[in-house]
Amino acid sequence: MPIINRIAKRPDGDGSVQVQMDQRIDVGTAKVFAVYGKGGIGKSTTSSNLSVAFSKLGKRVLQIGCDPKHDSTFTLTKCLMPTVIDVLESVNFHTEELRVSDFVFEGYNGVMCVEAGGPPAGTGCGGYVVGQTVKLLKEHHLLEDTDVVIFDVLGDVVCGGFASPLQHAERALIVAANDFDSIFAMNRIVQAINAKAKNYGVRIGGVIANRSVATDQIDRFNAASGTRTLAHLPDLDAIRRSRLKKATLFEMDPTPEIIAVQQEYLRLAAILWAGGEPQPARSLKDREIFDLLGFD
Repeated sequence: MPIINRIAKRPDGDGSVQVQMDQRIDVGTAKVFAVYGKGGIGKSTTSSNLSVAFSKLGKRVLQIGCDPKHDSTFTLTKCLMPTVIDVLESVNFHTEELRVSDFVFEGYNGVMCVEAGGPPAGTGCGGYVVGQTVKLLKEHHLLEDTDVVIFDVLGDVVCGGFASPLQHAERALIVAANDFDSIFAMNRIVQAINAKAKNYGVRIGGVIANRSVATDQIDRFNAASGTRTLAHLPDLDAIRRSRLKKATLFEMDPTPEIIAVQQEYLRLAAILWAGGEPQPARSLKDREIFDLLGFD
């Protein structure tokens, strides 16, 4: 069982009942990024290609998928990996019986891959799964030789459990398209990050505009909330095809459009590695979102 404190010293937000992880299972000295966004917006594609971009910069990278689908890393490993929870259950949660090769797989360009998985539908808590994964990585000393950790987190923030990667992250990145639904979800994610920032070191890193020709609606939200766009990835069929090929964009034929997207990922990785001031953004009221977005 994970070590948790069920009575928080301070609540994460009004009405919060989220448990807090014991600080003894923190990630360590690596730069940690948590990638959030609306379900289906392309977080896994973004995370995997960002992981490769970091590795191309010479960094030792670990990507942790936090989704019951456990498909965050399959473009890196070319397979659906077993989840940490599946592996733990196979040894009745006796972690001393596990080998690193049971739950960590090496992907493209040396990116190390872990699939945390999730609890069975309608049961358990995603926070428990993330906590068990980080604890297991710590026990096997896998975080000591890592420069960058990327948490790829499922869908919209609907409960404190799936916001738990924010307890380990330095920066949270939000993937959004130039449409109402993903911007509405982004606003909720900003609210979640700000709630976690009351007790943890996580701050908003910025927005990754994805699958978008234009960014006018994202720009409106940024101006109103205080977020800013770090990278813009266009709506290209080549990106969709890369996932169907079970390949990262860095393995695709080097057409001009693919090279341009690769360069954008490399630029984003360099910006994130360099660090910078966090974005002191605020979330908007639902009615504000309705009034803000759209055409004049």
